[in-house]
Amino acid sequence: MRFCDWLTELTYDVLQGDILQEVDEVVYDSRKAKKGCVFVCMKGTKTDSHQFIPDVAARGVTAVVVEEDVPIPEGMTAVKVADARHALAILSAARFGWPLKRMISIGVTGTKGKTTTTHMIRAILEAAGKKVGMIGTTGAMIGDEVHPTKNTTPESYELQEYFSKMADAGCDYVVMEVSSQGIKMRRTDGILFDYGIFTNISPDHIGPDEHKDFEEYLYYKSRIFQMAKTGLYNKDDGHWAEIVKDAACPLYSFGTGEADFSASDIRHVAEPGFVGMEFNVTGNGRAIDVKLGMPGLFNVHNALAAAALAGIMGISEEAVKKGLRTVAVNGRMEIVHSSERCTVIVDYAHNAVSMESLLKTLRAYEPKRLVCVFGCGGNRSKDRRYSMGRIGGQLADLCIITADNSRFEKTEDIIADIRSALEPTGGAFIEIPDRKEAIEYSIQHAQPGDMIAVIGKGHEDYQEINGVRTHFLDREAIEEAVRKYCNSSAVRQDI
Repeated sequence: MRFCDWLTELTYDVLQGDILQEVDEVVYDSRKAKKGCVFVCMKGTKTDSHQFIPDVAARGVTAVVVEEDVPIPEGMTAVKVADARHALAILSAARFGWPLKRMISIGVTGTKGKTTTTHMIRAILEAAGKKVGMIGTTGAMIGDEVHPTKNTTPESYELQEYFSKMADAGCDYVVMEVSSQGIKMRRTDGILFDYGIFTNISPDHIGPDEHKDFEEYLYYKSRIFQMAKTGLYNKDDGHWAEIVKDAACPLYSFGTGEADFSASDIRHVAEPGFVGMEFNVTGNGRAIDVKLGMPGLFNVHNALAAAALAGIMGISEEAVKKGLRTVAVNGRMEIVHSSERCTVIVDYAHNAVSMESLLKTLRAYEPKRLVCVFGCGGNRSKDRRYSMGRIGGQLADLCIITADNSRFEKTEDIIADIRSALEPTGGAFIEIPDRKEAIEYSIQHAQPGDMIAVIGKGHEDYQEINGVRTHFLDREAIEEAVRKYCNSSAVRQDI
């Protein structure tokens, strides 16, 4: 391609050189620069990559994009733009041939529920026989391939590269989590989703290197409806009117009250082999009885968003029912085992707010006992340990305090901090520092009707101790313990 062909959607000034030259790659990391690349200079919080122009010139780069007036080596083409992050997004899309135009795209934003909602949408579409790509907290998924991602919404170049791979792999749809930080950092510039979804908003991600206040946070969440052809929003959220006021697309609402798509007759269901929710969805001229294979009222809202989208897109009722009944999200209210003896759930809850929400949700199923296996990460705020200890003591029938990612602290010291807050509540607890042994203990000593929540690590497949990461996945430890003790005379019921 010629450099000028990649510039057609940008406003720019040519400072020097020839934009008709041929190029074959876009880079923003000077270490990856080589002949044929366009190097985009950006100013970050710690580094201004304009300073690397001499370095990339030495590597053979003959075209740069800048946003500052800086010295340019002789023989190098330089284009100046108002915002280099925006330019990177547009250049990246052009470099990969605008791949999102080859698929139907769905963007989901919100404080909570993005990951779960995208998985639900994917499950429904796959139940309808569609091939789906997905990008978010749990990585970029292309068919059976999973690529780890550093951010919920990756940098614009990586996004466009994933889109290209998905389109080349034959994906009909792509569904992705859209973080407010991703929008603020212009990673999603140039994207026009076919459908944009807003789940909810609450104070979060406010502080250094994130959002300066809630007003800014809300503003960037609301941008989803400036970058979509059709929008869906949660009418049960208290800030919905502020979110939609500047929308530039047609909108549909969903909620448990009056809305375009509504959920009613919501019921908690716990039976051998199934723990989840049942409810009715009405909207767009149809009514569907849904059985959702994930617990919690908040998951009803996530499922309602997915079902509403399916209704707008004309996806069959059968696909909605099948997708929502069988959906599973690694480490997010993940039901690893369910039998008459016990139900074991893995969740990423790793602070007091999420822990309290989780335990109250599980209480609604009236378990014989609610057992919580948890620890806290090392080299993090100690307030988290004290607050989680208090919540565990107040809401669980038995807490099993164990290791999380201890990092450079001693597991025993972290457990002692948790204990200091849990003990005054009068709640029952034991301490088993080894996480695998703690999980095994909870299942070996399960009583019929117990619910066991193993929380804190969720989808993480490692445990970090003294700076070393070793493979560890809660789900695998649970499955091993279930094979060892469930339906076996080795199971004890005396504790």
